[in-house]
Amino acid sequence: MASPSNDKVGKAAMWEDSQHDDGMDELLAVLGYKVKSSSMADVAQKLVQLEELTLQQDGLSHLASDTVHYNPSDLSTWLESMISEITPPPSFEPVMAAPPPLGSSVMLNDSFLAPAESSTITSIDFADQSMNTKSKSVSPRTQFEDCSSSSSYELKAIPGKAIFSQQTQFDSSPREPKRLKPSPDFYSSSSSLQPVSLPLPTAAESTRPVVVVDSQENGVRLVHGLMACAEAVQQNNLNLAKALVTQISYLAISQAGAMRKVATFFAEALAQRIFRVYPAAPIDHSYSEMLQMHFYETCPYLKFAHFTANQAILEGFQGKKRVHVIDFSMNQGMQWPALMQALALRPGGPPVFRLTGIGPPAADNSDHLQEVGWKLAQLAETIHVEFEYRGFVANSLADLDASMLELRPSEVESVAVNSVFELHKLLARPGAIEKVLSVVKQMKPEIVTVVEQEANHNGPVFLNRFNESLHYYSTLFDSLEGSVNSQDKMMSEVYLGKQIFNVVACEGVERVERHETLAQWRTRFDAAGFTPVHLGSNAFKQASMLLALFAGGDGYRVEENDGCLMLGWHTRPLIATSAWKLGDQAVMTH
Repeated sequence: MASPSNDKVGKAAMWEDSQHDDGMDELLAVLGYKVKSSSMADVAQKLVQLEELTLQQDGLSHLASDTVHYNPSDLSTWLESMISEITPPPSFEPVMAAPPPLGSSVMLNDSFLAPAESSTITSIDFADQSMNTKSKSVSPRTQFEDCSSSSSYELKAIPGKAIFSQQTQFDSSPREPKRLKPSPDFYSSSSSLQPVSLPLPTAAESTRPVVVVDSQENGVRLVHGLMACAEAVQQNNLNLAKALVTQISYLAISQAGAMRKVATFFAEALAQRIFRVYPAAPIDHSYSEMLQMHFYETCPYLKFAHFTANQAILEGFQGKKRVHVIDFSMNQGMQWPALMQALALRPGGPPVFRLTGIGPPAADNSDHLQEVGWKLAQLAETIHVEFEYRGFVANSLADLDASMLELRPSEVESVAVNSVFELHKLLARPGAIEKVLSVVKQMKPEIVTVVEQEANHNGPVFLNRFNESLHYYSTLFDSLEGSVNSQDKMMSEVYLGKQIFNVVACEGVERVERHETLAQWRTRFDAAGFTPVHLGSNAFKQASMLLALFAGGDGYRVEENDGCLMLGWHTRPLIATSAWKLGDQAVMTH
């Protein structure tokens, strides 16, 4: 296989060549088939003839003999070869049933972005009325296993740490034969392509159509297709991008679990960008909050964010009699009951706790921040914590001014500023993040806690941004696969899908999901005059214990990064918590 840089050039050349071949059908050329427009009727007739012949047989296993077939990229010649070889040997015992008729609702593209080549299993493709059968020797009595199993790690088709990174090379060496358990319900319209274990059919059993798909091979083609489409978008080659985005949707059908879902979201986001179809109005903030609550219940990311930030705030308030938290990400206030209970148990009694919650206006003009405040006040009364609350509505954090917050002298009241997944939204407007950090300095906080996605989705080059986000969200979606509650899981996927749409389809001030890495945030806070607060070993140990309580913590990893804490899935960090203070001296917490 060529290197990725050559691969990239080769793909672009292949698409360009497909548009200039005289007399060749462009759609089939995109799929890697060479069919002249004048020969379309003849090819269609041969497809019908091949279909009729295969339906008259008990199966296609006899084609897995030593017979050498023509390259299926030359579709007309390949069809002639298949028709001539269709007669089975007398002692044939069927393992596979006949292929579905033309016009089947299942569109599985197994030749996307690469010329047809020999494969280890039989694969039949009916996209755009073209058919691609690839065969190699397979024993009729072979025991099949399902390669689409979602156990362990679902995104095996997206290898390693980077999807289509500069170092990635796909192995073209021959692989061991893949084994599948055929399911007679494979083509059910309601099927989610989950593995089904069934005994092998015999000649007396149903001959319902079954297609065996090399899921991993199609997964590699799917990633290539997504990257090629993103490259076409960056080059403003919309005709090519439109053709590619359609085929990506068909390829996604052959995948199962997380990869199928994340590919579908990215394909839809690309389609929105290509066809310039955007929602008529932004999604109601209350709906976004509801999705976030499902995300909170499904996986430990928000729990980790709240826990680590609260731990830093609790230690920053040690010994203080009056404390004031200014929350840039109030939402439903899910972060604060745990902190209030910890303050209530503090030796010597709890401090007076004041909370200022900041959030956007509600679409129905309801005072949702005040409703959250009433619930927290009821909890405070129950646990005997003196509590003050004020909700502050703002369209943007950049609209804030320190004088609006009724701050008290630092010797009277200690201030903490908290932001969870909010600061990156300011990067859409020039100068906004600098203004907000300047206002935070005017608040003279004891500590500033920040939780952000550990990703770089704010680069100027669309293709690089797409590549990074594809890798990032593929890992996130894979981590959701172990969720027990199917409704929480589905709504969490919608929550992440909204972010994917914004990263891929939007530009300018509309693109607010401008995630940056911890290293980039360090640079911004250093430039603004903040110094880091080291999150100590105690916070690390307790965060690890929290994960152990969540689904056994299997797959999730906490790591310390120069005083900050990161939560990731396997080897990929996904979110990062950092703490900051004013002045020149860093503080070590215990």
